Amino acid sequence: MALITSDRDRFPNDPWQLVETAHEPGNTGTLETLFTLGNGHLGIRGAHWAAADAELPGSFINGFHEIWDIKHAENAYGFARTGQRILYIPDANNFVVIIDGEMLSLEESTVLDYRRSVDFATGFYECRIVWQCRSGAIVTTRERRAVGYQARGALGISLQVAADRDISADVTSAVVNRQDQPVEDHSAHDPRRAGRHAGRVLLPVRLDGGDGSLRLSWEAAESKQRLGVAVDHWTSAGVQPFDTQVDADDSSVRYVLAVSADEPFLLEKSVSYAMARSVDEDPAETAEAALLPVAEIFTQSEAHYRDYWTTSDIVVGGQAGLQQAIRWNLFQLAQATACADVAGIPAKGVSGSGYDGHYFWDQEVYLLPYLTYTNPGNARQVLEFRHEMLPDARARAKELSVDGALFPWRTINGLEASAYYAAGTAQFHIAAAVAFASNRYAWASGDAEFQRSLGSELLIETARMWASLGFFGKDGLFHLHGVTGPDEYTAVVNDNLYTNVMARFNLRAAAALDHAGIDDAEREFWGHAASRMVVPYDEDLQVHSQDNDFMALEPWDWSTPRSKYPLLLHFHPLVIYRHQVLKQADTVLAMFLQWQDFTAEEKRRAFDFYDPITTGDSTLSACVQGIMAAEVGYGKEALDHFIHALYIDLDDTHSNTIDGVHIASAGGVWSSLVSGFAGLRDQGEVPYFDPRLPAEWGSLAFHLKLRGGVLHVELDHAALRLTFQGGAPLDVDVRGERFSVGNQPVAVTLPTVMAPQPTVFPGPTTASIPLVRALN
Repeated sequence: MALITSDRDRFPNDPWQLVETAHEPGNTGTLETLFTLGNGHLGIRGAHWAAADAELPGSFINGFHEIWDIKHAENAYGFARTGQRILYIPDANNFVVIIDGEMLSLEESTVLDYRRSVDFATGFYECRIVWQCRSGAIVTTRERRAVGYQARGALGISLQVAADRDISADVTSAVVNRQDQPVEDHSAHDPRRAGRHAGRVLLPVRLDGGDGSLRLSWEAAESKQRLGVAVDHWTSAGVQPFDTQVDADDSSVRYVLAVSADEPFLLEKSVSYAMARSVDEDPAETAEAALLPVAEIFTQSEAHYRDYWTTSDIVVGGQAGLQQAIRWNLFQLAQATACADVAGIPAKGVSGSGYDGHYFWDQEVYLLPYLTYTNPGNARQVLEFRHEMLPDARARAKELSVDGALFPWRTINGLEASAYYAAGTAQFHIAAAVAFASNRYAWASGDAEFQRSLGSELLIETARMWASLGFFGKDGLFHLHGVTGPDEYTAVVNDNLYTNVMARFNLRAAAALDHAGIDDAEREFWGHAASRMVVPYDEDLQVHSQDNDFMALEPWDWSTPRSKYPLLLHFHPLVIYRHQVLKQADTVLAMFLQWQDFTAEEKRRAFDFYDPITTGDSTLSACVQGIMAAEVGYGKEALDHFIHALYIDLDDTHSNTIDGVHIASAGGVWSSLVSGFAGLRDQGEVPYFDPRLPAEWGSLAFHLKLRGGVLHVELDHAALRLTFQGGAPLDVDVRGERFSVGNQPVAVTLPTVMAPQPTVFPGPTTASIPLVRALN
């Protein structure tokens, strides 16, 4: 059942805010995700300040994790050995408010008025509640939050208490270690959810406090990472703390005072987090040195988003109903990436513990397009993070008897953390994702220094892996066997098309480098392997096959009840693997990324064949299906897939938004707009556009950072208008015609593109769009 779109009285459609106007039981944890604040380094879930009103509250720092030895029931050589899981950091977003002896909570107290919001334009969270107290007083609480940007470990919180008469107030501000609280482990039958640790994880190192200040630090029991937090409080009228308590799991500062009707009580809480960078560093001292006034933290947030939206906003004309959701997704992308520094981007950003806080191929394929064209400096930092993993990736390659570098499928610290190799380690295509993202960044940014150094090394080491993983068969073709593609419902196959064409790209790109580390024999081998790469094709159906055997599989029984989806939670993997059913777009994704390697007819027939048998069980699928639907000319299907991707979290369509935002899907929303409806394709001779604006939309406008300048794109049904500022004129290809774009707008007339007649393939298939809708 839909959440945000099902009740527009409770969740009004504001283009610059997510707003909730009434509190209702249920969906509390999901809303905590939707109202999260973060900056890519620090994340604060959008929980209410009272413990009774929170379901899954918590705060996170990107990369702060615990490790443990993976215990395999039946071990084998090369299996992942070290588990890794993001940790809940000690959480500062906690208050107890007692008015005239009554503890205020949404569940127990009488609420006269309620409104909370997160403002995309400023990054501010605000919750205002009017309470009818049992004493007769009407009390208004107003909480505001923001995270820092220049100070990326900073959190500012203010809590105001106002009343219509004199009251007695007892307000406690706390820092709670949630990681070591007893919590039910929901991960037993759902691999998407984070598990819990059996023993204590955060060991106290420093516990100091007094006069309203706290200086605390902990060490993770096994990873030995250390985290410090410093907290200062400020109050209006100089109210002094009644008590300050310090404990490993619950430290607090308490204020007891009389509040008059004409003078509200304001409590400001400045929080600073820091991870130790060396064994000698006291992270609590580092955190203390970075403490800022709460007002300055709010100023940093507002300034950041003022700059962000200048070049990152995407505006759809004539569709006010979609603008809020589009900006919410763009806001989540900023929150997941802005201050990540040289680090990865977890699959849930810093909004929750889903997928244990691991980094996947999501960041290269779904997030780096957005970063490359909106914040190329951050894109480079993510690639620098991958480059720092090379020593471990080379060691992992040797362990799997291949050359070069093999990046882990899921990781935090650079080691493989995927215990199920069939859907983990076998996804060798992550190597090509890293190479592809590196090449795209160098192409789009013009960063020659990166291409000469880090970029070349990433391309070369991944190409060496493919060259040794594959082999020339009796047919004289180059094969890649025993791999899993993006579609995790078809695992450990021979010649997965996506893997093969992405490896082919990788080999070609590496062979084209002018680099002293490549000798003539190696370059020649790479070129030959690329030119002889197997690209499976079914002659009978005249459609590319997902792998060598996919067309021989038994079709899935599409009478399966909707309650049995997602399939991975209801069927053993072996049942799924032997059927012709997809978790997500695979061949279709290959044709999007390697757009120049396939004809329009091949793309259309592939979409016609695969779209009906793709369940959409993966949140990474709808955006890709929509992009390709737009390219082949299916306007209705393109818009349907886009709308599904747009509301994956806002409507909790996959029933796991509680564990955090699907950041890669949010990146897919950006790509759906830019690469789907505006038709951008890159890494060719010049940027290429083939627009496909939905009939219902009036226009589409956005910016792209390219070659040191900014390309402004405006699209309507009649024309595409382009302006390029900040550099020499930029050559752009629009539907095969090249234009030089500079400071003056260039308008390109767009003739109508007729929708093709879909191919109907024989077989018991069912369309994925109705299937997904039935799941909502």
